[in-house]
Amino acid sequence: MPKKYQAYTLHNLKSMPQIQHLPEAVQFDLQVVGQVYPFRTNNYVVEELIDWDDALNDPIFTLTFPNKEILIPAHYEQMASVIRKNASQEDIEAVANQIRLQLNPHPAGQMEYNIPHLEGNSLKGMQHKYRETVLFFPSQGQTCHAYCSFCFRWPQFVGISDLKLASREVDALIQYVSEHPEVSDILLTGGDPLIMKTKILATYIDALLEANLPHLKTIRIGTKALSYWPYRFTSDADAEDLLTLFAKVATKNKHLAFMAHFNHPRELKTEAVREAIKRIRETGAQIRTQSPLLAHINDQPEIWAEMWKTQTELGCIPYYMFITRDTGAQHYFGVPLIRAWEIFKKAYQNVTGLARTVRGPSMSTTPGKLQILGVGKIKDEKVFVMPFLQARNPEWVMQPFFAKYDEKATWLDELEPFADDSFFFEKEMGSWQEEDDEF
Repeated sequence: MPKKYQAYTLHNLKSMPQIQHLPEAVQFDLQVVGQVYPFRTNNYVVEELIDWDDALNDPIFTLTFPNKEILIPAHYEQMASVIRKNASQEDIEAVANQIRLQLNPHPAGQMEYNIPHLEGNSLKGMQHKYRETVLFFPSQGQTCHAYCSFCFRWPQFVGISDLKLASREVDALIQYVSEHPEVSDILLTGGDPLIMKTKILATYIDALLEANLPHLKTIRIGTKALSYWPYRFTSDADAEDLLTLFAKVATKNKHLAFMAHFNHPRELKTEAVREAIKRIRETGAQIRTQSPLLAHINDQPEIWAEMWKTQTELGCIPYYMFITRDTGAQHYFGVPLIRAWEIFKKAYQNVTGLARTVRGPSMSTTPGKLQILGVGKIKDEKVFVMPFLQARNPEWVMQPFFAKYDEKATWLDELEPFADDSFFFEKEMGSWQEEDDEF
């Protein structure tokens, strides 16, 4: 019998029996933090992924339920005081928005550099950062089956229209891509495109398949649905239609890359997810897996080695380990770069060559995806060795450069160049900023 979907938000959180057994202070924290960061989960996550006997130490609970520490103390007290006063929802939302705007809602130049233009108009539902790949945010897919507490896309879900990326204009996407023959990949992202019913998703995919875009080789779908609602591919009413749509991509001589987010090995262990993976692979789609490295959730090399081994056994391709982005609750989930490299190295050493397709640890910074390749020495001084895995200027890719060793640094802007006044890419980035200011 198909599993019936039950969503939980702040409005019906208290109806969840498991929540009622948590300490009252924890329940209050959920209400406070959930006013700032979006909260949503469902009965699969609650019933099949979380160990409620040890919920406060459970990685999936931490992954999906907001806790007090993901707000800095000043922001927590600011919101808690408003709630204690029984303020109106309008006043609560006003305070929440004040806090949100201080959390770097769009990191890595997403609004300044990434939004493309067509005939002089901004295409706010698209991003074009790297030469070969365009991101498209279908408006009906800008929510998720459950919200990750670390998610750098949190501004998509908080109801501030100026922060949201979304579009229904697939014709504009097709026209833009037709005018940019360098684009070979389109990534449907969100939110989660697979929150959409198949008939809605098909309006986007069919339009791309029917368009005359010979240079378009790959359609990617970024999704957490395998982890948070695998029944989408097995027993939902339109699951068979969805799989047929996936298979259709191959018949049109395009590649479907299924970009799956798995943050912990437990997400790979249920019968439902394993059956879903099998069915997706049978359509000809390739499943590539990725996750940020997260304190309190997966910051141990054994966890990553287990994830990569299991993913490979299931026929998935380990793809990326990311550094937690400099937005939202980075102070809670972030890991120092040196620790990230050590975790990656130890995990990488304990898997076979088939799992060593994974790349990382990688920072998605304003100039591009930077890999912490390792720690070296120059004249007895420790340095970070870094190349770009992907960059705004393709000529920067795989050009190694050095930064001064820093045990505490968690992001690029905390690193200093070694032996130079600036990193090699900064002058060119600066010229782009000047051009943008003049425009």
